[in-house]
Amino acid sequence: MPSSTLQWLSLVGIIWLQAINGTNSNFPAYSSQLKQLLSISQIQLNNLAFASDAGKLFGWFSGLAAIYLPLWLVLTIGSFFGLIGYGVQYLFITNQISSLSYWHVFLLTFLAGNSICWINTVCYVIAIRNFLSDRQVAIGLTTSYQGLSAKIYTNIVDVVSSHNKAKTFLFLNSFVPVVVGFIVAPLVREIEVKNTKHSSVGFALMFVITIATGIYAVMSSLQIFTNKISSLGVLIGILVSLFLPLLLPISMKIKELFESWHKKRERLRIYHFTMEENTTCEERIVNEVKEGEDSCEFEEVGVMEEIGVKLMLRRINFWLYFFVYFFGATIGLVFLNNLGQIAESRGCSATSSLVSLSSSFGFFGRLIPSLMDYFYRGKHTISRPTFMVSVMAPTAGAFFLLLNKTDLSLYISTAVIGVSTGAITSTAVSTTTELFGTKNFSVNHNVVVANIPMGSFLFGYSAAFIYHKEGNEHGKCMGMECYSNTFIIWGSFCCLGTLLALILHFRTRKFYSQKQ
Repeated sequence: MPSSTLQWLSLVGIIWLQAINGTNSNFPAYSSQLKQLLSISQIQLNNLAFASDAGKLFGWFSGLAAIYLPLWLVLTIGSFFGLIGYGVQYLFITNQISSLSYWHVFLLTFLAGNSICWINTVCYVIAIRNFLSDRQVAIGLTTSYQGLSAKIYTNIVDVVSSHNKAKTFLFLNSFVPVVVGFIVAPLVREIEVKNTKHSSVGFALMFVITIATGIYAVMSSLQIFTNKISSLGVLIGILVSLFLPLLLPISMKIKELFESWHKKRERLRIYHFTMEENTTCEERIVNEVKEGEDSCEFEEVGVMEEIGVKLMLRRINFWLYFFVYFFGATIGLVFLNNLGQIAESRGCSATSSLVSLSSSFGFFGRLIPSLMDYFYRGKHTISRPTFMVSVMAPTAGAFFLLLNKTDLSLYISTAVIGVSTGAITSTAVSTTTELFGTKNFSVNHNVVVANIPMGSFLFGYSAAFIYHKEGNEHGKCMGMECYSNTFIIWGSFCCLGTLLALILHFRTRKFYSQKQ
């Protein structure tokens, strides 16, 4: 029987991959500087933000690859796509390549955005296969770490370079996923573990570590905290917190070695006893085997049925779900992509702090669904659509709050939008498996997240158009009017998304009531 230590090591590997896979989430931290370096307009800058999201349009390729190729190869392909996409841009920005046009940069950004899908697909598939009975908990817990990506990269840049941030970000975005992918490739593989009786204890310890990491991330994003601790101190704390999950597989390996040693001693002792005692021992061993078999029976997780892409696209529930995501998490991601320009237009210079804040609160947002799955398993709990209603309503309020010109309203709204966007992104993975099954998940979910580039195009371009219209002859806009109409539009669409989530709740109410 394969060691459960390898099972939990695979979870640690997924956590590390997710922590460095949000390379597009740090775009707001260097977008203004990139705009100056490339001498482009706000609309052209928005094109690059859209290109990164547009890479998800072809994310379903990674889903097909995960079916037919080894997962380590899928991970390698994704890492090298990012290396090419961001790496060539870095060479261009540092004047080592001089023949790159704007549209070349656009295509490279598109490729870099697609690389994220490949790594995400590997993480999701491994979490589902290695923790089948606890897949929602495993997926939610690991994807929460992607919410830390922007903070990790921003902290590294703050330590390494206070100037030329765009160059440093592009360099890190290109090489860090390759290095981490190479390190964890032996870990992220399917592990057949029959005995899952310790999974509850394991996840409890993981949650303690994860929540402590999240609290530290939020505290270190606040200005009061950063005034007392250097950027290097904050970065060291984050890196240490990423190694803490290793405590679980290490402790399990020590426990296994101790149990193995204890069994050897027991066998030696039994060898000197009578045949009657041996028979008793054999009965005990048989009973243990039976108990192990019982413990590996997976908890039934209800799904409507196993549905392929073609049939899924014909379902009303799919389109309701699609547009709930579209008017919720996607609008939130567009806001976060434009956070640098929004802060600049309002005269707020703390862009890095805002990016770290949104990243830290996004971390907790992604963690909330898995916490609910863990503590309310087998009990009456709210359905996924109802949960989406509960987080989308505050998002609409946050956009309307942004009409207030104070910095406090900007910080509060950024935190709320970070939480809700992370929560919807995380719970969407479980929703896809529940509504359409796990067999075709790798392709189905990549079709669902194709709404992100669509939203990035529509919402991003409308925001850029309004910004350009309100700006001066040089295309730069300063003042509340730059984004006030945009916030009203986005808030209104969030209200519509909340209504659609409510309709989806009523349509799936019978299914979720049977799941209880």
